[in-house]
Amino acid sequence: QINFVACQLFALLAAFWFRIYLSPSHASSAVRHAFATLFGIYFAVFCFGWYSIHLFVLVMMNYGIMNMASIPNIHRYSFVVAMGYLTLCHISRIYIFHYGILTTDFSGPLMIITQKITTLACQLHDGIGRQAEELTAEQNRLAVKSRPSLLEYLSYLLNFMSIIAGPCSNYKDYIAFIEGRHVHMKLLEVNWKQKGYDRLPDPSPTGAVMYKLCITLVSLVLFLTLTKNFPMAYIIDNEFLDKTPFLSRLGYLYVVTQAAKPKYYFAWTLADAVNNAAGYGFSGVDERGTFRWDLLSNLNIWNIETATSFKMYIENWNIQTAAWLKRVCYDRAPWYPTALTFILSALWHGIYPGYYFTFLTGILITLAARAIRNNCRHYFLSSVPLKIAYDVVTWAVTQLAVCYTVAPFVMLAVEPTIKFYKSVYFHMHILSILVLLLLPIRPQTHSVRRAQNQAMLNSIKSK
Repeated sequence: QINFVACQLFALLAAFWFRIYLSPSHASSAVRHAFATLFGIYFAVFCFGWYSIHLFVLVMMNYGIMNMASIPNIHRYSFVVAMGYLTLCHISRIYIFHYGILTTDFSGPLMIITQKITTLACQLHDGIGRQAEELTAEQNRLAVKSRPSLLEYLSYLLNFMSIIAGPCSNYKDYIAFIEGRHVHMKLLEVNWKQKGYDRLPDPSPTGAVMYKLCITLVSLVLFLTLTKNFPMAYIIDNEFLDKTPFLSRLGYLYVVTQAAKPKYYFAWTLADAVNNAAGYGFSGVDERGTFRWDLLSNLNIWNIETATSFKMYIENWNIQTAAWLKRVCYDRAPWYPTALTFILSALWHGIYPGYYFTFLTGILITLAARAIRNNCRHYFLSSVPLKIAYDVVTWAVTQLAVCYTVAPFVMLAVEPTIKFYKSVYFHMHILSILVLLLLPIRPQTHSVRRAQNQAMLNSIKSK
């Protein structure tokens, strides 16, 4: 943990230096690629020692696949090799270290690299191996038309801004950043003459970086004060279960889940700040004319804490991983996209049984929540008081459903997970099954989704 924080703080300083002294106006793309890669390799070796060899082996294996595999199969081979290697490393953690966490846990960077490898392979397949009319609007925008060079490939996968804690970004966005086109492309989407500008503005990330550093500081304080004082393991303590009523146990479950969040807020927001400090992450201008630096943001804390649906919560938590799952699995799955996406998410996280309890439970609750929303929500939109009441109830249910779902994710093992679910009478499982029996959902078929995506693409083309 000390190595992680030290590396990220040093990466923050390196990012400012990179933006000022190696900006596109001062250095060529090759120089920027080289420095970003060398810094990233150094950070990996410093943080993980000889375990970092796993990162480099996976990167080079997939570089060979990218250059030798046929385009129709490049995304399949890359996916199997990357996920297979990651899974083998996860297995070594659970069986060799007996549920312990390695002092130098290299699995996090390996998970990010796996995301990038599969993302690039799918986008390369879209750009070379498929016709434009077969793609969604987003797939068309992100399609890669030619294989990257070795330097570009290494820079994308191993750059110092994201090698430690991510997030995963799209290859075309990263190359545009290195080449100095990243901000310019977003600014061209706005008519600046109407806003009184004679030329394109030059947005600075400094304000966004300072704001995100303040969030990391608050998150660190909360982590040091709350997380250790409210351990998740206490919810299955025998004395606690014997003396605490059911509703009080649910309330404490919410508290301990809240206490577990600050470490994620800290790590992801700091990683976002590092990318912004290097000049990467500009996403455009909002309706108020404010420059936005959230292209790579991994969470939206306000939307998480105020989420009124399971879907809204998931979409704002680990955003870039959710986007990766959508692009490589949900949008490409020929059947059962929701179930396959949850299963892939569990496999990507590791092979601890608790992960599978979480994600399989998540499938059930997601389907039940969708059924309730589709069948009931419109009855509460006729008046403001009804809508407010609906939002309050759905907020409380959503927060408790998330707590119920993620508890096994923290406990990891089978025994404490079963003990926890028994202590709360499997109530969310039972309620979700009853909802699905009484309010069956109408699944959207792959062909319908494809038709909708094609209609969207045609609309964009006509504009």
